[in-house]
Amino acid sequence: DDRVVDTRVKVDVGSQDREEKIRVDSLGLPPDFSSQVVESLIHTAMEIGAEGYEGHPVGTIIVIGDSTSVMERSRQLTLNPFQGISEAERNALDPPIREAIKTFSALDGAFVIREDGVVLAGGRYLLTMSRDVRMPMGLGARHTAAASITVESKAIAVTVSQTTGTVRVFKEGEIVLELRQRVRRV
Repeated sequence: DDRVVDTRVKVDVGSQDREEKIRVDSLGLPPDFSSQVVESLIHTAMEIGAEGYEGHPVGTIIVIGDSTSVMERSRQLTLNPFQGISEAERNALDPPIREAIKTFSALDGAFVIREDGVVLAGGRYLLTMSRDVRMPMGLGARHTAAASITVESKAIAVTVSQTTGTVRVFKEGEIVLELRQRVRRV
């Protein structure tokens, strides 16, 4: 209370371009979604797109929310790397779990994450292919599967393009956010 602020420093890291910070709240998420979880997972996806895995580009799908419906519309493709870990220790807001998501993104299949950030599974094969989904030219099966699961459930899906590193967020079968990589390290 006695302290007086005599200096304020603002540091902009990165590009000289002035871009507004993306507001996850503008995506119109249902109230049970944690915007902090969604923002963290989009940031993790951007890191996957920029860094890849061990110098090789990778793509992935992260499905957030409506986890019961998503699990019913998918099957385990590989061993679930998160099985057997307590819920308290597998939250996507925790740095070790974010690192695990980045590592396991090299596996085929999607991550399924509850609205509160608990990672339920990795390596899930999404069984949906909605006819209501129209993808722009150049987007393939990963993006179609992600869009389809958001048509058939109340989930949102985040994809990372293996080719470009671009991160897209799908809601109700539509791309609601697209983030292109400025620099890729792969």
